[in-house]
Amino acid sequence: MLGWGFPPNVSGGLDTHVGELFDGMRARGVDVELVLPAEYAPDDREGIVGVPTGDGDILTRVGRMSATFAERAQEADIVHTHDWFGYGPGSRAQSNADVEWVTTFHSLSSDRNIDPPKREVETERRLAERADHLIAVSELTAADVNERYGGDCTVIYNGFSECSTTGRDYKEELGIDGEMLFFVGRHTDQKGISHLVYAMEKLRRDDVTLVIGGSGHLTAQLKRFAELLDVHERIEWVGYVPEEALGDYYASADLFVSPSLAEPFGITITEALSAGTRVVATESGVNEVLTGDCVVEVTPDSRSIADGIDRGLSLEGEPEYERITWEEVVDETVAFYEQIV
Repeated sequence: MLGWGFPPNVSGGLDTHVGELFDGMRARGVDVELVLPAEYAPDDREGIVGVPTGDGDILTRVGRMSATFAERAQEADIVHTHDWFGYGPGSRAQSNADVEWVTTFHSLSSDRNIDPPKREVETERRLAERADHLIAVSELTAADVNERYGGDCTVIYNGFSECSTTGRDYKEELGIDGEMLFFVGRHTDQKGISHLVYAMEKLRRDDVTLVIGGSGHLTAQLKRFAELLDVHERIEWVGYVPEEALGDYYASADLFVSPSLAEPFGITITEALSAGTRVVATESGVNEVLTGDCVVEVTPDSRSIADGIDRGLSLEGEPEYERITWEEVVDETVAFYEQIV
């Protein structure tokens, strides 16, 4: 298997997914090796092969792992890559070894970018056409792969992430007297944060404070937008939220809001639910497996989000749902391997 990061050195849900698969498969006795950039690979872990990737853009760095990945594939039955960056190593391994090539789509370039880079789009197209087997983390993503590239994916949902809590009350520490909304994530176009900021102006309640965690290239622009709307005094910008504090931020909030323009799965949604906090969210993959009103679904529009927040704050009790465990994800993936081999 080819990955990029590995817990605790993760930059997103893909890295968490790969880490859970690797650990779960080894626990079941599956002979699995994981090739990673040495910069993010854990030390002294059996089965993890770190390859120095040096400087350069991601394609250049991934290219430096291709030879090692293809070499390790000589003894394998299956190679498993994830997202577009796995195209080069996977393609080389497929050409040089008698293997079945599986790739998982966690998201598409069009999910991450309003104007996706042509190089990534073309690489995704080649990946969908050349890999032997395609997996997607939701029906939403599978439909996108089929519509854009004609590929047919088997859906294996992500596991639900859980956050531990300590009882620390961030609402009290931040001096919030009314109700608290929480968002955490990268400050990029994909996350739709500007719609959430604009929704603060349209709320029918004036005792609501929005707490925004994370950072990114849009942070300064979003802060200026809040000032222009005259809602800046109702927003707390807390910056990077360490993992050990994340659960308490979720638990302190009355609602977690996910206003993403595209959310192929939605791990933050599962984290918020695990802390007992109801969610207002735009369309996401995880919504497909949640029932009831634990998630109030909205569109990426400020009026819709404001209405959803009003509705969410009127609901009582903790959200009830059935979680998908990572053990189930590993079981489904191993069963898929057995089927194709």
